[in-house]
Amino acid sequence: MSVHPRAGRPAEAADLIDVPQVISRYYTEHPDPSQAGQRVAFGTSGHRGSSLRSAFNEDHIAATSQAIVEYRREQGTTGPLFLGRDTHALSEPAMITALEVFAANDVTTLIDSRDGYTPTPALSHAILTYNRTSPVKADGVVVTPSHNPPDDGGFKYNPPNGGPADTDATKWIQDRANELIAGGLKDVRRISAARARQSATVSGYDFLAAYVDDLPSVIDVDAIRKAGVRIGADPLGGASVAYWGEIADRHGLDLTVVNPAVDPRFGFMTLDWDGKIRMDCSSPYAMASLIEQKDRFQIATGNDADADRHGIVTPDGGLMNPNHYLAVAIDYLFRTRTGWPAGAGIGKTLVSSSMIDRVAAQLGRRLDEVPVGFKWFVPGLIDASIGFGGEESAGASFLRRDGSVWSTDKDGLLLDLLAAEIIATTGKTPSEHYRSLTGQFGEPAYARIDAPATREQKAILGRLSPEQVTAKELAGEPITGVLTSAPGNGAAIGGLKVVTASGWFAARPSGTEDVYKIYAESFQGPDHLARIQDEARGVVSAALGG
Repeated sequence: MSVHPRAGRPAEAADLIDVPQVISRYYTEHPDPSQAGQRVAFGTSGHRGSSLRSAFNEDHIAATSQAIVEYRREQGTTGPLFLGRDTHALSEPAMITALEVFAANDVTTLIDSRDGYTPTPALSHAILTYNRTSPVKADGVVVTPSHNPPDDGGFKYNPPNGGPADTDATKWIQDRANELIAGGLKDVRRISAARARQSATVSGYDFLAAYVDDLPSVIDVDAIRKAGVRIGADPLGGASVAYWGEIADRHGLDLTVVNPAVDPRFGFMTLDWDGKIRMDCSSPYAMASLIEQKDRFQIATGNDADADRHGIVTPDGGLMNPNHYLAVAIDYLFRTRTGWPAGAGIGKTLVSSSMIDRVAAQLGRRLDEVPVGFKWFVPGLIDASIGFGGEESAGASFLRRDGSVWSTDKDGLLLDLLAAEIIATTGKTPSEHYRSLTGQFGEPAYARIDAPATREQKAILGRLSPEQVTAKELAGEPITGVLTSAPGNGAAIGGLKVVTASGWFAARPSGTEDVYKIYAESFQGPDHLARIQDEARGVVSAALGG
């Protein structure tokens, strides 16, 4: 990975988007259905793209909204649809388009009563809260491209389970939306924004109060307050901006909102590793300005634009690697949450650190290893068969203190507050706790690199079988496992994972570039990790050649 010379430096005028241009292109550009890059394409977190590249515009959102109307009708979802947005420039225009379509189709739609921004976890919480007592089920849409650059837009559907939609749903919605676009949108029902806002089917919902008031059911806020933990929270200009101030006020916490500014250009950001503005709270480059302030607080936290990811900064450790914090959170929660079911397991993605495996074994808890994507944790969080679900990209959620479901989508605010609780109840930072874990289990070296691959090779990689791997050793150790499906649920991983006693690698095709991603880890240190990475390329090349 080549790091840009200005990575971690403040953005300059030339780095900023032209907001009027980005918004005008949303309305004036029309997608060409024959171009793959201009079609609606739902990834693990909805449809994303830039209006400047005809990948996210009014046609896309009108068609996708109509497809969601038809999908929820087919599924018998007749309750309200919760609709929220983040702070990206394209989020409000896309939300208005969606509201025009939902109102025209007589879908009861609940929007923020404060006309504010809605974090993804607050939307998930709202859906689950409604569905807990109602015979008719609600679902929702959050308009966000998450941590993506400022010129991007995003549109994500959450079904009645409150979590990210599964592949069956997203493929149905995606295909129907593209069909509607190809048909000239003639089957899209829509009314004006003014009529939609006055429609009897559109009303307000206080996402912020519902979420913030319920936090004591999942976090020990009393302990945080009594210990006087000094917290610095940086929303990175995202949807959590009003939430952090309200959390401080309602729960009496010593919490400073480090940067309360909202700017659709995100001009206050430092540049990410590739020189782009990206609100990635797990990146030391994007978080550089908060890291500089680490000594002001006992814990400093960041969130991406829709607040489904967390970033943890400690005075003694700086920005924590997401894998490290997941291991600490799991170890702490399963030792302190006495109200959780005795059989509740731990959910992790296949490319998360094996430190989690070792923590789970010591705790005597079942480990459910699943493919990449938070959707795989949703059933377990709902029925409390898993207490915690987390992925290597700084996304996680866990159960309420009584063992019932809190959210089924990633919750960055929750994991940030947990770090403050850990300090309050143990007197040690999460970084100190991680050093304790490495003292017990060893210190792993973990990295992700990219390797070139053609589209044909990526397709082959996505459907490999274990028999196609002929290697017997990896970096001097016998191979103990070759996985193309996840041991936690048997689902295809869309790639390959090779395991030894002290290391592993996983290879997955990129969905957007002609590369495949190699995730690797070694408990023997950086030199052994480098050997694993080098040999991983050979193992994959041999399998692709076969």
